[in-house]
Amino acid sequence: MLSFHDTIVAPATPPGTSAIAVIRLSGGEAIAICQRLFRGKDLTRQPSHTVHYGSLRDGDELLDEVLVSVFKAPTSFTKENVVEISCHGSAFVVQKIIRSLLKHGARLAEPGEFTKRAFLNGQFDLAQAEAIADLIHSDSEATHRAALSQMRGGFSKQIANLRERLIDFASLIELELDFGEEDVEFANRADLKNLVLEIQAVVASLMESFRLGNVLKNGVPTVIAGKPNAGKSTLLNALLNEPKAIVSEIPGTTRDFIEDEIHIEGIRFRFIDTAGLRHTTDVVEAMGVARTREKLKQASLIIYLFDVNETSPQELEDELAEIRNLDIPYLLVGNKADKAAFPENKIVSFENAKPVLASILPISAATGLGMDELKQRLLQKVRVDDYRPTDTLITSIRHYDSLRLTHESLGRVLDGMATGITGDLMAMD
Repeated sequence: MLSFHDTIVAPATPPGTSAIAVIRLSGGEAIAICQRLFRGKDLTRQPSHTVHYGSLRDGDELLDEVLVSVFKAPTSFTKENVVEISCHGSAFVVQKIIRSLLKHGARLAEPGEFTKRAFLNGQFDLAQAEAIADLIHSDSEATHRAALSQMRGGFSKQIANLRERLIDFASLIELELDFGEEDVEFANRADLKNLVLEIQAVVASLMESFRLGNVLKNGVPTVIAGKPNAGKSTLLNALLNEPKAIVSEIPGTTRDFIEDEIHIEGIRFRFIDTAGLRHTTDVVEAMGVARTREKLKQASLIIYLFDVNETSPQELEDELAEIRNLDIPYLLVGNKADKAAFPENKIVSFENAKPVLASILPISAATGLGMDELKQRLLQKVRVDDYRPTDTLITSIRHYDSLRLTHESLGRVLDGMATGITGDLMAMD
């Protein structure tokens, strides 16, 4: 059984060789245990938030020359005594120091145990604790900003204020239950209705933000689909700026999907090059087409690519029927525009076609024509412009589900008020 009162130790920096590494201890005996190895000042007598130079020795053996940072409870990350040892970044040195600390009374921390102790000691709430993991794994400006805002309590403060006001009304409704025979009303129903409507509006807005928050956190799975030889692999290579996929004039070269990702203005797009959509008797290619259809169902965005020189408006309409049935946002991109014979080429005929065809973006994946415009349209599809740096974004599916349940419960409160249900049933919702 693990004890919450143990002093724990673990590396605070990733494994591998580097100039320095940091080892962290937390617990009531953290400073005392470190002092048993430290040769320098008496750490137990030093003030909090100070750094001290010295050496670590286990008996007569010199382990390393280090800097030791001391943080005393309750003004540390975990609200316990915390020591951070900055040593040289050899994996061997780090393990040797940790073994000595274990020998002198510490135990290895469980994964996430430092953050868990900070949460249990009231340093922050669960939403902020989750945001720490998001911040550590942030890989773009947008994900960094969203995680930092949540870690600093922006989301929690907004929820806490609404929750407090709702609890005030709930307590008044429950108080009415004690006076059931006297027909008294402590909670003004008109004020309650206004509050519920206000909270529902906020909750709905937060739920809507999950669409973008999930995109920022997990990236946008974007499938490049189209008929064989439309230039899908060339487009993937152009987006990645490297020859990731094999390109050939022979239709059906891509038999399986190829996946890689890039950041466009802080948003991570995961591009998936797929086998061309067509009927085929080739068993292997048919398997690739089946996988393409599966990937299309899982996509958040589809780039439908076609050859502007080989496709008529009617053919394109027929090809798009399957894409529209998926009800997934898509971009209609006409490739090989550099080879089109203007003004007789078929792009011109698209301009007077149906509205969906009029939105075609002509590009040349081979020469780079239209690639900047394509990236801007990708950003528009995920509606990044809707997000302001001050907005609260929901990035966790757990938060989204809790908000959904809240919205449903508040809906039942409104329905109950409309039908005149009794206070005890209203209090349950």
